[in-house]
Amino acid sequence: TVKKYSVAKSELTMLAPVPLLHTMLVPLVLFPEAKFYNASMTRDAQTLDAVSPKFEEILDELGQMPLPPYITHKLEDKNRYQTVYAEHDGSAAAPTAGLHFTTELLDQIKAKGIKIAHVTLHVGLGTFRPVKEENILDHHMHSEFCIIEQDAADMINETKAAGGRVVSVGTTSTRTLESMSDDDGTVHAGSKWTDIFIYPGYKFKVIDALITNFHLPESTLLMLVSALYDREHILEAYKVAVEEKYRF
Repeated sequence: TVKKYSVAKSELTMLAPVPLLHTMLVPLVLFPEAKFYNASMTRDAQTLDAVSPKFEEILDELGQMPLPPYITHKLEDKNRYQTVYAEHDGSAAAPTAGLHFTTELLDQIKAKGIKIAHVTLHVGLGTFRPVKEENILDHHMHSEFCIIEQDAADMINETKAAGGRVVSVGTTSTRTLESMSDDDGTVHAGSKWTDIFIYPGYKFKVIDALITNFHLPESTLLMLVSALYDREHILEAYKVAVEEKYRF
């Protein structure tokens, strides 16, 4: 039995010495197109056995990249919905905040002394599911598998200890970092399933800033950004974006 799982690997994180203006740590989560894996990936074992390469080739040829509902046309060039740093197969959605980063921009960021670390979140299809309950606490949050390697955790913790900032690129990175940290903001290496639901009132433990796109109404992602910067200001920004016909 073959089931579809969202499994992505690749992330990025940037660190810089203090007190530079550009000092920050940016975890970017990279997610290429979804592939198929067999059902040996379980919550207990947390293992993943890929199906045969030949079968993957057939699926890649016959299947289509999963796209968010606001992209209604068929994607002729699948690389147009990938980040320049995409590397590992598996996620059910691209980390769209990362689509803004070109190779040249990343080089410029590194040239400023900003370091880059990686975190992983395997985005599930539930990320597109709107909140329909009157009470948001009744909303059932989907679970996603996240991973932080030891070197990434060390970089993040060292940056915070030195007074640097953590700038999360995307809500995927944010959910990963906030799920893998203590109340004091210490990030731990490891892996786990997370169903973290961030909405107004949440106290962020790790991130200091967030780079993100616009999000759909009634989405958990819109609630997440409203938790970082209050709902009224977020909606005002969206109003301006609509008036000015911004993209994304």
